[in-house]
Amino acid sequence: MRVVAIIQARMGSTRLPGKVLKDLAGATVLERVVSRVRRCRLVSDVVVATSAEPADDVILNECQRLGTEAFRGSEQDVLDRYYRAAQQAGAEVVVRITSDCPLIDPEVSDKTIQKFLVERPDYASNALERTYPRGLDTEVMTFAALECAWTEARQAYQREHVTPFLYQHPERFKLLSVKGDHDYSQYRWTLDTPEDLEFLRAVYARSIDHQDLSWRDVLNIVQREPELAEMNRHIVQKTI
Repeated sequence: MRVVAIIQARMGSTRLPGKVLKDLAGATVLERVVSRVRRCRLVSDVVVATSAEPADDVILNECQRLGTEAFRGSEQDVLDRYYRAAQQAGAEVVVRITSDCPLIDPEVSDKTIQKFLVERPDYASNALERTYPRGLDTEVMTFAALECAWTEARQAYQREHVTPFLYQHPERFKLLSVKGDHDYSQYRWTLDTPEDLEFLRAVYARSIDHQDLSWRDVLNIVQREPELAEMNRHIVQKTI
Protein backbone atom coordinates (compact mmCIF):
# COMPACT_ATOMS: atom_id res chain seq x y z
CA MET A 1 0.00 0.00 0.00
CA ARG A 2 1.45 3.35 -1.04
CA VAL A 3 1.68 5.63 1.99
CA VAL A 4 2.56 9.23 1.13
CA ALA A 5 3.39 11.85 3.75
CA ILE A 6 2.37 15.32 2.63
CA ILE A 7 3.93 18.21 4.52
CA GLN A 8 2.09 21.49 4.11
CA ALA A 9 4.33 24.57 4.09
CA ARG A 10 4.09 28.22 3.17
CA MET A 11 5.89 31.43 4.03
CA GLY A 12 2.80 33.29 5.23
CA SER A 13 2.34 33.24 9.00
CA THR A 14 0.62 35.95 10.99
CA ARG A 15 2.55 35.41 14.21
CA LEU A 16 5.97 34.42 12.80
CA PRO A 17 6.36 35.18 9.08
CA GLY A 18 8.70 32.87 7.20
CA LYS A 19 8.87 30.46 10.13
CA VAL A 20 9.41 27.35 8.00
CA LEU A 21 12.76 28.66 6.76
CA LYS A 22 14.00 29.92 10.12
CA ASP A 23 17.34 28.51 11.25
CA LEU A 24 17.15 25.71 13.79
CA ALA A 25 20.58 24.48 14.85
CA GLY A 26 22.14 24.92 11.42
CA ALA A 27 19.22 23.73 9.30
CA THR A 28 15.93 25.24 8.25
CA VAL A 29 12.80 24.25 10.12
CA LEU A 30 11.49 22.66 6.92
CA GLU A 31 14.67 20.61 6.55
CA ARG A 32 14.25 19.35 10.11
CA VAL A 33 10.67 18.28 9.39
CA VAL A 34 11.47 16.64 6.06
CA SER A 35 14.47 14.72 7.37
CA ARG A 36 12.51 13.42 10.35
CA VAL A 37 9.51 12.34 8.27
CA ARG A 38 11.86 10.57 5.85
CA ARG A 39 12.91 8.34 8.74
CA CYS A 40 9.39 6.92 9.10
CA ARG A 41 9.63 3.24 8.19
CA LEU A 42 6.07 3.05 6.91
CA VAL A 43 6.15 6.07 4.59
CA SER A 44 6.71 5.35 0.90
CA ASP A 45 7.28 8.93 -0.22
CA VAL A 46 7.42 12.48 1.15
CA VAL A 47 5.93 15.48 -0.65
CA VAL A 48 5.96 19.12 0.39
CA ALA A 49 2.71 20.86 -0.59
CA THR A 50 3.09 24.62 -0.86
CA SER A 51 1.15 27.36 -2.61
CA ALA A 52 1.54 28.74 -6.11
CA GLU A 53 2.05 32.24 -4.72
CA PRO A 54 5.35 33.95 -5.65
CA ALA A 55 6.19 34.34 -1.96
CA ASP A 56 6.49 30.56 -1.76
CA ASP A 57 9.05 30.28 -4.55
CA VAL A 58 11.67 30.07 -1.80
CA ILE A 59 10.01 26.94 -0.44
CA LEU A 60 10.25 25.34 -3.85
CA ASN A 61 13.95 26.27 -3.93
CA GLU A 62 14.43 24.70 -0.50
CA CYS A 63 12.72 21.50 -1.64
CA GLN A 64 15.03 21.33 -4.64
CA ARG A 65 18.02 21.77 -2.33
CA LEU A 66 16.73 18.95 -0.12
CA GLY A 67 15.91 16.70 -3.07
CA THR A 68 12.28 16.57 -1.96
CA GLU A 69 9.31 16.42 -4.28
CA ALA A 70 7.13 19.54 -4.14
CA PHE A 71 3.60 20.29 -5.22
CA ARG A 72 2.14 23.77 -5.65
CA GLY A 73 -1.54 24.55 -5.35
CA SER A 74 -4.08 26.85 -3.76
CA GLU A 75 -2.88 29.04 -0.91
CA GLN A 76 -6.19 29.18 0.97
CA ASP A 77 -7.88 25.95 -0.13
CA VAL A 78 -5.37 23.64 1.50
CA LEU A 79 -7.76 20.70 1.17
CA ASP A 80 -7.63 21.09 -2.60
CA ARG A 81 -3.84 21.36 -2.42
CA TYR A 82 -3.64 18.14 -0.40
CA TYR A 83 -6.01 16.26 -2.64
CA ARG A 84 -4.18 17.20 -5.83
CA ALA A 85 -0.78 16.50 -4.27
CA ALA A 86 -1.97 13.07 -3.12
CA GLN A 87 -3.51 12.37 -6.51
CA GLN A 88 -0.29 13.29 -8.32
CA ALA A 89 1.76 11.15 -5.93
CA GLY A 90 -0.49 8.12 -6.42
CA ALA A 91 -1.21 7.92 -2.70
CA GLU A 92 -3.46 5.19 -1.36
CA VAL A 93 -2.92 6.39 2.20
CA VAL A 94 -2.22 10.04 3.02
CA VAL A 95 -0.27 11.14 6.09
CA ARG A 96 -0.76 14.79 6.98
CA ILE A 97 2.14 16.59 8.65
CA THR A 98 2.52 20.34 9.07
CA SER A 99 5.83 22.13 8.61
CA ASP A 100 5.63 23.83 11.99
CA CYS A 101 6.55 20.58 13.78
CA PRO A 102 10.37 20.32 13.73
CA LEU A 103 10.27 17.74 16.53
CA ILE A 104 7.88 15.44 14.67
CA ASP A 105 8.95 11.95 15.70
CA PRO A 106 9.25 8.94 13.34
CA GLU A 107 8.40 6.55 16.17
CA VAL A 108 5.17 8.37 17.01
CA SER A 109 4.17 8.87 13.38
CA ASP A 110 4.90 5.22 12.55
CA LYS A 111 2.79 4.13 15.51
CA THR A 112 -0.15 6.12 14.17
CA ILE A 113 0.36 4.77 10.64
CA GLN A 114 0.77 1.20 11.89
CA LYS A 115 -2.49 1.30 13.84
CA PHE A 116 -4.19 2.74 10.77
CA LEU A 117 -2.89 -0.06 8.56
CA VAL A 118 -3.92 -2.74 11.04
CA GLU A 119 -7.37 -1.45 11.99
CA ARG A 120 -8.25 0.09 8.62
CA PRO A 121 -10.31 3.13 9.65
CA ASP A 122 -11.03 5.99 7.26
CA TYR A 123 -9.06 8.40 9.44
CA ALA A 124 -6.63 8.05 12.34
CA SER A 125 -4.93 10.71 14.43
CA ASN A 126 -2.88 11.03 17.59
CA ALA A 127 -4.52 14.42 18.20
CA LEU A 128 -8.19 13.42 18.35
CA GLU A 129 -7.66 12.78 22.06
CA ARG A 130 -4.40 14.55 22.76
CA THR A 131 -1.86 12.73 24.94
CA TYR A 132 1.33 13.59 23.05
CA PRO A 133 2.93 17.04 23.17
CA ARG A 134 1.56 19.46 20.59
CA GLY A 135 3.98 19.28 17.69
CA LEU A 136 3.95 15.50 17.19
CA ASP A 137 0.57 15.58 15.42
CA THR A 138 0.13 12.91 12.76
CA GLU A 139 -3.07 12.38 10.78
CA VAL A 140 -3.59 9.39 8.49
CA MET A 141 -6.46 8.88 6.05
CA THR A 142 -7.43 6.87 3.03
CA PHE A 143 -7.27 8.63 -0.30
CA ALA A 144 -10.97 7.84 -0.66
CA ALA A 145 -11.78 9.70 2.57
CA LEU A 146 -9.67 12.66 1.47
CA GLU A 147 -11.45 12.67 -1.87
CA CYS A 148 -14.82 12.63 -0.15
CA ALA A 149 -13.84 15.63 1.99
CA TRP A 150 -12.50 17.40 -1.10
CA THR A 151 -15.78 16.81 -2.90
CA GLU A 152 -18.21 17.68 -0.11
CA ALA A 153 -16.56 20.11 2.32
CA ARG A 154 -18.06 23.58 1.93
CA GLN A 155 -17.03 25.62 4.96
CA ALA A 156 -13.93 27.79 4.61
CA TYR A 157 -12.31 26.34 7.74
CA GLN A 158 -12.90 22.81 6.43
CA ARG A 159 -11.01 23.69 3.26
CA GLU A 160 -8.21 25.52 5.09
CA HIS A 161 -7.57 22.86 7.74
CA VAL A 162 -7.99 19.79 5.48
CA THR A 163 -9.42 17.21 7.89
CA PRO A 164 -12.29 18.74 9.96
CA PHE A 165 -14.90 17.39 7.54
CA LEU A 166 -13.72 13.87 8.39
CA TYR A 167 -13.59 14.00 12.18
CA GLN A 168 -16.73 16.13 12.43
CA HIS A 169 -18.72 13.33 10.78
CA PRO A 170 -18.12 10.20 12.87
CA GLU A 171 -21.43 8.84 11.62
CA ARG A 172 -19.96 8.68 8.12
CA PHE A 173 -16.30 7.91 8.69
CA LYS A 174 -14.62 5.32 10.87
CA LEU A 175 -12.28 7.28 13.15
CA LEU A 176 -9.37 5.93 15.16
CA SER A 177 -7.77 7.78 18.05
CA VAL A 178 -4.15 6.82 18.74
CA LYS A 179 -3.02 7.61 22.27
CA GLY A 180 0.23 7.34 24.18
CA ASP A 181 0.80 5.52 27.47
CA HIS A 182 0.91 8.77 29.44
CA ASP A 183 -0.58 12.23 29.07
CA TYR A 184 2.02 14.79 27.99
CA SER A 185 -0.44 17.10 26.28
CA GLN A 186 0.60 20.00 28.51
CA TYR A 187 3.78 20.43 26.46
CA ARG A 188 3.94 22.72 23.44
CA TRP A 189 6.59 21.70 20.87
CA THR A 190 5.16 23.35 17.77
CA LEU A 191 6.30 26.54 16.02
CA ASP A 192 3.99 29.52 15.66
CA THR A 193 5.56 32.37 17.62
CA PRO A 194 8.98 33.81 18.49
CA GLU A 195 8.65 32.19 21.93
CA ASP A 196 8.14 28.79 20.30
CA LEU A 197 11.28 29.31 18.22
CA GLU A 198 13.23 30.26 21.33
CA PHE A 199 12.08 27.04 23.02
CA LEU A 200 12.93 24.84 20.03
CA ARG A 201 16.38 26.39 19.67
CA ALA A 202 17.03 25.81 23.37
CA VAL A 203 16.06 22.15 23.04
CA TYR A 204 18.21 21.57 19.97
CA ALA A 205 21.12 23.35 21.66
CA ARG A 206 20.96 20.77 24.44
CA SER A 207 20.90 17.74 22.15
CA ILE A 208 24.03 15.83 21.18
CA ASP A 209 22.70 14.36 17.93
CA HIS A 210 20.23 16.65 16.18
CA GLN A 211 19.31 14.01 13.62
CA ASP A 212 18.41 11.31 16.13
CA LEU A 213 16.81 13.59 18.71
CA SER A 214 13.71 11.64 19.73
CA TRP A 215 10.59 12.87 21.45
CA ARG A 216 11.68 10.93 24.54
CA ASP A 217 15.00 12.81 24.49
CA VAL A 218 13.09 16.10 24.38
CA LEU A 219 10.86 14.94 27.21
CA ASN A 220 13.96 14.18 29.31
CA ILE A 221 15.35 17.64 28.53
CA VAL A 222 12.21 19.53 29.57
CA GLN A 223 11.71 17.38 32.65
CA ARG A 224 15.32 18.01 33.66
CA GLU A 225 14.95 21.74 32.98
CA PRO A 226 11.27 22.56 33.53
CA GLU A 227 11.95 26.26 33.00
CA LEU A 228 12.33 25.55 29.27
CA ALA A 229 8.68 24.61 28.96
CA GLU A 230 7.77 27.93 30.56
CA MET A 231 9.18 29.80 27.54
CA ASN A 232 6.02 29.20 25.51
CA ARG A 233 3.52 27.72 27.97
CA HIS A 234 1.48 30.94 27.87
CA ILE A 235 0.97 30.80 24.09
CA VAL A 236 -2.65 30.27 23.14
CA GLN A 237 -3.00 27.85 20.26
CA LYS A 238 -4.88 29.24 17.31
CA THR A 239 -8.24 27.54 16.90
CA ILE A 240 -10.23 26.72 13.81
